[in-house]
Amino acid sequence: MVQNPLPKTFYSNPDVVDAARRFLGKKLFSYIDGELCSGIITETEAYCGRNDRACHANNGLRTKRTEIMYGEPGHAYIYLCYGIHHLFNIVTNKEGLADAVLVRAVRPLEGVEVMKERRGTQQSENLTNGPGKWTQAFGITTELNKGSLSAPPVWIEESEIIPKSILATPRIGISYAGEDAKRLWRFEIGSE
Repeated sequence: MVQNPLPKTFYSNPDVVDAARRFLGKKLFSYIDGELCSGIITETEAYCGRNDRACHANNGLRTKRTEIMYGEPGHAYIYLCYGIHHLFNIVTNKEGLADAVLVRAVRPLEGVEVMKERRGTQQSENLTNGPGKWTQAFGITTELNKGSLSAPPVWIEESEIIPKSILATPRIGISYAGEDAKRLWRFEIGSE
């Protein structure tokens, strides 16, 4: 099922901002309840475990929830936001540093009908254009937290897509982070 997984070294990037940019265009897959879904990562945000008040693990904060961020790169950090949305992050850098990339949006490829059913819609537009929307469409929940991203049920592969342009803007929904909220650490594939 897995054909071209990202090498472990890809996740070990010591620069989480660069990592967030490099995940754009990669293929993300889920195989849940016997259904395969895939899509192209189109929007990400970087979170650094050091000197980033927007990061759940800023400056060494360790909780039961954030412990996975301090673990081996190439694993999923999935948490529940507002008690509703399952948000999917990719642990990067190296053990002990708590960097992660939030996947904010995905462009659907395979399993679109399954995605619509999971989302309770018949519309293809805006199906996976938000961090809670795409995880619902792909069947991803906090039950998959801490899982490796090199094999099912959730994995990431190389793709032939290389973004021609990347837009950088401030991250969304982190006004509590003060000056750190102004960092241009949200990345999106621009108009091709």
